[in-house]
Amino acid sequence: MTTGSSSTSSSANTGRPAAADGGISTFKGQDRALKANRLGTGGLLLSVLAATAPLMVVAGVMPTTFAVMGIVGQPLLFVILGVVLVLFSVGYAEMSRHVHNAGAFYAYVARGLGGTAGAGAAAVALLAYSTLQVGIYGIFGFEVSGLFSTYLDVDMAWWIPALAAVLVVGALAWLKVDVNARVLGVLLVVEVALVVIFDIAAVADPAKQGLSLHAFNPDTLTGAGVGTALCFCIAAFTGFEQAPVYAEETSRPHILVPRVMFLAIGFVAVFFAISSWALTVATGPSGIVDASRKQSAGLLFFLTESRLGGTFTDVLHVLFVTGMFAALLSFHNVVARYAFAMGREGLLPAAFGRTTGASGAPGTGSLLQTAVSVIVLVAFAVTDDKPTGDPTAPVLHLFTWGGNVGALGVILLMAAASLSVIVFFVRRGAARAQAWRLVTAAVSGLALLVIAGYTVKDFDVLVGTGPDSTLSRLLPALVLAALVVGLVQGLVLRSRAPEAHARIGLGNEAFQLDKAADSRTGSEAGARTDSEAGSGSGS
Repeated sequence: MTTGSSSTSSSANTGRPAAADGGISTFKGQDRALKANRLGTGGLLLSVLAATAPLMVVAGVMPTTFAVMGIVGQPLLFVILGVVLVLFSVGYAEMSRHVHNAGAFYAYVARGLGGTAGAGAAAVALLAYSTLQVGIYGIFGFEVSGLFSTYLDVDMAWWIPALAAVLVVGALAWLKVDVNARVLGVLLVVEVALVVIFDIAAVADPAKQGLSLHAFNPDTLTGAGVGTALCFCIAAFTGFEQAPVYAEETSRPHILVPRVMFLAIGFVAVFFAISSWALTVATGPSGIVDASRKQSAGLLFFLTESRLGGTFTDVLHVLFVTGMFAALLSFHNVVARYAFAMGREGLLPAAFGRTTGASGAPGTGSLLQTAVSVIVLVAFAVTDDKPTGDPTAPVLHLFTWGGNVGALGVILLMAAASLSVIVFFVRRGAARAQAWRLVTAAVSGLALLVIAGYTVKDFDVLVGTGPDSTLSRLLPALVLAALVVGLVQGLVLRSRAPEAHARIGLGNEAFQLDKAADSRTGSEAGARTDSEAGSGSGS
């Protein structure tokens, strides 16, 4: 049952159009619009921050960056990237006041660069966020199987808990977004609190070099690994840009979406900079690289064991898993909403553009992502010939391949969105009024393109293959392939269905325009009928 029936009955009972009863109802019923007023600042912020998976970054990304790149100045990198992303968000947030669409990135690109470019961005976004989520399932399954082995003495293949997580995440996605926000919020707050406790413990009990600020020294960012380290670190920020995806489900999107984006960037930049600095304090700046290479993803747990004890470390292991689960929920919701927006605008079959059940959730899009996740996990499980407990392949392949393909896609989308902001306001004749926002968009866009260039150049390092590996070229080519498919689809729509092409990026606004057009047509037809009836009676 779709929610369109409730909209219809409301219209009949009140004698008013359905749109008059609530925020973004459409003349085709609320099955073509996400339910409004579902998220406030807190719920939206928690949903967005959950995608950053703070504990997964501190325990996994940070030691990997220290070990692989040998860059001691990782804390400074988080500060620099925080500044770049704040500059990006200045224009991005301003555009969010004018465009409220669950398609977010692709809607912005479409409104700035045209429907064809928007279709290309839509395909890239769907691929990027889908691969980001599916990649996490691999490491999630491995960590859960490790917990079963350690605490229950039960050997379990990684794909069993991974597939179970797919089903649970898919089920929760059918519930209200505010229910998911509460789930995400509890998990997020607890894991952040535990990391903060570690940070305090590290500062209270530093290594021999004491409370050194050497990691914030610009001299630490010399060497060939800086560009690749930027790729690792910017992936840790992924999630803040998701706020506009939920715009249709907030009470005041023009206020809440920009507010949440800046809060998210500020929190992530400060939290990650301090936490990565705390790691250098706990080992000493001169020892962080060697310690990371020796302990790998176990570095954080090794350091907490000696400072906070075994019980704390055990709890941290559990929260490591729940933090990944929170990220899985968040990315799943984003993919479902992108699929909903694309279905509503003809870029996917129309079935994806309808909400399902009383919750008004994008159910069909959720089912699509669940099905894709199951297919990919089964494929990796079938090719897994390693003993239970060995993550070398394909578990780590699933995580690193999916994560880096997704991160590359998001970086390119942000760069395209920066250009779109500039074109959007220039075409509206607002270049003078928005001048400083256009400058920040240009600076951040160029910086993001540089990071994307390093990502492609060093993709072999990011996914752990050799420089001559075909895989290191095929994986980033997936993003190019998605872009080409989307652009071709946009060109076909422009040629064969120009009206549908013109609607790309408009979202619910397109249906409101159609409603107004239908009302005018109906009024004109009624007037002609009355006129003809009058003429008939006169004769």
